Amino acid sequence: MNKKSETSDRSGAWIAVGTAVGAAVFAATKEPVWIAVGVAVGAALGWKKPQHKQDKS
Repeated sequence: MNKKSETSDRSGAWIAVGTAVGAAVFAATKEPVWIAVGVAVGAALGWKKPQHKQDKS
């Protein structure tokens, strides 16, 4: 598995977890904004800053 698809799989999983948490809070409060908050938090947790290799010549 290459690094790009591995990172994509992880961020998708975090977005799914955030959506599930947001949906649970929405079910308790009846405020749909919590779904969006959950998606945003999941995306933030799944985001990884690209690593740049420095050329040491």
